[in-house]
Amino acid sequence: MTAFVGVSDTVRWIGRRGAETIMAEMADTIEDDFRRWRSFDKTHRMASHTPFGVIELMPISDAELYAFKYVNGHPFNPARGFQTVTAFGVLADVHNGYPVFLAEMTLLTALRTAATSAMVARHLARSDSQVMAMIGAGSQAEFQALAFRAVMGITRLRVFDVDRMATAKFVRNLAARGFDITVCDTASEAAAGADIVTTCTADKAIAQVLKDADVVPGMHINTIGGDCPGKTELDPLILERGPVFVEYAPQTRIEGEIQNVPADFPVTEFWEVLAGLAPGRTAVEQITVFDSVGFAIEDFSALRHLRSDVAGTDLAHDIDLIAAPDDPKDLFGFAVSPVPVS
Repeated sequence: MTAFVGVSDTVRWIGRRGAETIMAEMADTIEDDFRRWRSFDKTHRMASHTPFGVIELMPISDAELYAFKYVNGHPFNPARGFQTVTAFGVLADVHNGYPVFLAEMTLLTALRTAATSAMVARHLARSDSQVMAMIGAGSQAEFQALAFRAVMGITRLRVFDVDRMATAKFVRNLAARGFDITVCDTASEAAAGADIVTTCTADKAIAQVLKDADVVPGMHINTIGGDCPGKTELDPLILERGPVFVEYAPQTRIEGEIQNVPADFPVTEFWEVLAGLAPGRTAVEQITVFDSVGFAIEDFSALRHLRSDVAGTDLAHDIDLIAAPDDPKDLFGFAVSPVPVS
């Protein structure tokens, strides 16, 4: 049987464990897997683009488990009553190819994206960071805020979104959770005085939601909205201000902020920092950029973490997904009742 965790059980899991606890623990799981980067068989995601959005498959495996995530990105969905992003994922045993775990990943991706951002920031942002600017208050924003508090102790937020209803939603969801929130009228105002700037906008456009003039020495920029060709968030001049860190360069050069720079533009894959092969932040006044597009290792980690955390509980259910005939060579006999002999 294949274990399954659906949406309602994921909601119950978050309710039982707490989103901050989950993301703090997941950040450690993701870091552990980044540290063994070389043990994974990696490829960039496979995307199918249409005028409406993109549908992607994100595969990866190590010597024990294979994982993939199905995920869409449809920026015009909210206006039609649908979410921008939905997803589900699978873990399979590489020894026999059988899927062993299936889970919803709309919520799980929100948790893993924020956990990844915070995990990277604890290595690249200044350790005395106290204020984070949130440019974009959509579905990911609250998760980012909670993850940064859980991992880095950030409680002061400056938020801006062109959609005032999204900003109001963000304030409504977090104001009672102990955050000091300042609502700003522009992205520049939000960035003023921030130690960390997180950009997470949805429009599929070559945009500059954060300008070069908004960036000051010592700032860490966590840009997570640019996740497909033709979609960026930063003034290109920002990329020249300090080192740029990425997950998997072949994918980020297609989808990230660096998609419009020369192919030889230097970037550092973040795993190299963890492995001691490349420097992270080297000075208090340095500007660091995490050009994050989301990578399959993070989904692998999230699925692995969820599977381990819910094993043996009422949150995981066996589903009849794989045919299992007594004779593995007789699938027909398994499926079709024998014809009586007259």
